[in-house]
Amino acid sequence: MDKEISRQEINKRKYKIWIYAAISIAVLALATWYLRAALANSVKRSEIRIAVAETGDIENTLNAAGEVLPEFEQVITSPIAAILQQVYVNAGATVKVGDRILELDKTLTQMEFDKQKDELELKRNGIVKIRLDLDKSFYDIKIQDSIKAFRINSLKAELEDAKRLFKAGGGTRESIEQAETNLQIAQLEKRQLENDIRSRQAVMRTSIRETEITAAIQEKGLQEMAHKLKQSDITASRAGVITFVNTNLGARVGEGEIIARIADLGSFKILGSISDNYADQLQAGLPIIVRIGDNSVRGMLLSVRPAVTNNVVNFDVSLQDAEAYKLLRPQMRVELYVVTDARKNVVRVANGPTFRGAQIQDVFVLRPDGKSAERRTLRLGLTSFDYVEIEEGLQPGESIILTDMSAFRNANEITVK
Repeated sequence: MDKEISRQEINKRKYKIWIYAAISIAVLALATWYLRAALANSVKRSEIRIAVAETGDIENTLNAAGEVLPEFEQVITSPIAAILQQVYVNAGATVKVGDRILELDKTLTQMEFDKQKDELELKRNGIVKIRLDLDKSFYDIKIQDSIKAFRINSLKAELEDAKRLFKAGGGTRESIEQAETNLQIAQLEKRQLENDIRSRQAVMRTSIRETEITAAIQEKGLQEMAHKLKQSDITASRAGVITFVNTNLGARVGEGEIIARIADLGSFKILGSISDNYADQLQAGLPIIVRIGDNSVRGMLLSVRPAVTNNVVNFDVSLQDAEAYKLLRPQMRVELYVVTDARKNVVRVANGPTFRGAQIQDVFVLRPDGKSAERRTLRLGLTSFDYVEIEEGLQPGESIILTDMSAFRNANEITVK
């Protein structure tokens, strides 16, 4: 027969079961907490970037942007007011000397040229006519002067006859006085006519000269218009690349309006731009590091442009190595680093996301075994795009984690797996 279990025994067994269950739950919770804590404060080595502190030189740099521009760019303007009739090349095309770029409708300008040419011919004919008229007028005055001379000689003879007749007793004093008066009048008239001749000569020379100057001005205007008509066949005067061309067929362009640009690929310049917050640190002669793709070349700040546009200061950069210009292309964007200070033989470490610009900053430094890292406070000095100077808190040979560790901001130690 089965023995009946007492009530006390049943309660005792239940109590043991509850104790075992509580202990199991506590162990499971503790294990879960420990596992989560271990996972939360651990990283995989493959997921982090590590750098070793070393001794070396460092340069403090300001980040700037650069754009490659042609050293020389020819600006082509419309020589006349015309309508854009044809475009032969587009922006980016390479052209040689003599290649056609644009064609302008020059019909109206040609008609105006022909009109002014006819007016100039009329002006020249007018000069001939004025010269003939003035010559005839001058000739007439000279004839009148000759007649006056004969008249004076005749009056002189009459005066002499009157005087001889008076001496012979056949004349009167009044006849002599009348002859003298007539002679004086004739001499005054001749003097007046001679003065008219001189004045007429001066007027004739001035009139002809004035007409010739007017014709010369008009002729120069025609020559200028002929030159503009010749230039209206828009061709490349130098080899290069078209950086801009007006492609609005049928559009009216004014005289002097820019219709194309040709960049000379023989030489380039770099135009840098940086926030005006750093304007007081810029000065001519500062070294500049130019990052062109994977290449870094040295340059120099030539000049700072005075104008500030949209809180940006522009400056010109030249490269020290002439061979480096071969790496440049028009409109290429490059990274510029303006060197404002430099130090030698300092403790430095590679720059990375963990450095956020503060002078005092916490980072994780690997322990010698490489299996864990501790939080440490560093004092930073100069900063470049490659390195950060460590003034305090790190010794050469020690390694730090460069990866952004902001997710572990509350941890003093992490495990590296």
